[in-house]
Amino acid sequence: MPRMPVVFVPHGGGPWPFVELGLGSRAEQDELAVYLRSVRTLPPIPPKALVVISAHWEESVPTVMSGTHPPMLYDYYGFPPEAYTISWPAPGDPELAGRVRQLLETSGFKTAADPNRGFDHGTFVPLKLTYPKADVPTVQLSLKRGLDPLEHIAIGRALMPLRDEGVFIIGSGMTFHNLRAFTPQAAPYSEAFDEWLRNTATLNESERNEGLAHWSKAPAARIAQPREEHLLPLMVIAGAAGADRATVSYNGTILKLRLSSYHFG
Repeated sequence: MPRMPVVFVPHGGGPWPFVELGLGSRAEQDELAVYLRSVRTLPPIPPKALVVISAHWEESVPTVMSGTHPPMLYDYYGFPPEAYTISWPAPGDPELAGRVRQLLETSGFKTAADPNRGFDHGTFVPLKLTYPKADVPTVQLSLKRGLDPLEHIAIGRALMPLRDEGVFIIGSGMTFHNLRAFTPQAAPYSEAFDEWLRNTATLNESERNEGLAHWSKAPAARIAQPREEHLLPLMVIAGAAGADRATVSYNGTILKLRLSSYHFG
């Protein structure tokens, strides 16, 4: 079986593009939507299953969605009624959830399972574009509270064997996530941080992971990421990438704020 790639994608804002939000220009939204649709072409063969690390789930230990038919989790508020009827009914995969836990525990992590957890918008919004038929079994994995970058790189490294088992690992976050500064006036800060991130993420494994571990020292880092939960899925993906070098697979903007995506393998 060919080795699966790993990818970090920006999931955009709230329930776009399924609800009209006026978030950025139509051209910006269309560019991101086209990119997310293209993500299904990255694996060399159709994946057996997906493991998704979403910025919108944190637990005290890495926790795996283990239900057979995960519900929808509308983890946003203040949107029109149609935002709460979006459906992406992908099946769960309890066997894969167990395999994820096994790999993590072998690497020294305590883990947990949540049979009731639903797909949050960090998963269902981008993947409704990537896999609109919702026919690929999907398991979400939480971030670990404390948001330590080295721990999340180690989590990703533990998951690396899944790539040789037909599993496509996807990190879902945003390379700029400052809701108080989500305006075009913050564009210079987003450009500075995103340039650093692109230069760092595309280095060799050792230099990349060292840079990502100290991301908060980057230019405009705490303006781009006041709280780093939207960056941590990239750390998991970098760990799962191993020696694979990154390609910047998308580099666009929303409200003129720079966002990037990374494909390894």
